[in-house]
Amino acid sequence: MKIEHLEERITDYRNSIKTVVDKRILWKNTTKNILLKTLQGIVEQFDIGWKVQELSWIRNNEAVNITFDSFPPEMIDCTNLIPAYQFLPGGALIFSQSYNGDIYVFMLFPEIDNTPQENNLVELGQYTPEMITEKLIVEKVDEFLKEMIRWEVPSLKNKVGY
Repeated sequence: MKIEHLEERITDYRNSIKTVVDKRILWKNTTKNILLKTLQGIVEQFDIGWKVQELSWIRNNEAVNITFDSFPPEMIDCTNLIPAYQFLPGGALIFSQSYNGDIYVFMLFPEIDNTPQENNLVELGQYTPEMITEKLIVEKVDEFLKEMIRWEVPSLKNKVGY
């Protein structure tokens, strides 16, 4: 192979870097704002103890999530009937931008002390920044809530133990 044969690969490499940069610019200028606005609107309309967080970690990765932070205010009287009841914060729906500019959507379940966390993460998809719309966000929040309900009240068929 001659050095001239590398020209096509060099062009492909340059184009791949441009694609990543374009996705990251779209995230910064549009996608992140759509996520924040939509999730904040959901939190304001439905006060069930969740909040929206904007995260930045691992050098250039960013994320926006909605997480259960406190017990729903209208349910406090219900829990007073069982003093030993403990709310488990931490369930979260995360929209995380990867190094390549794509958005990974996944959810985490609340952590329970002294129990194995084998299935603590559920992947809900991978999307390009332009695919993140209000409709998709609402659909993912719906999936998240369904999973959290199943986690809170699991099917007896799937329960192991006594």
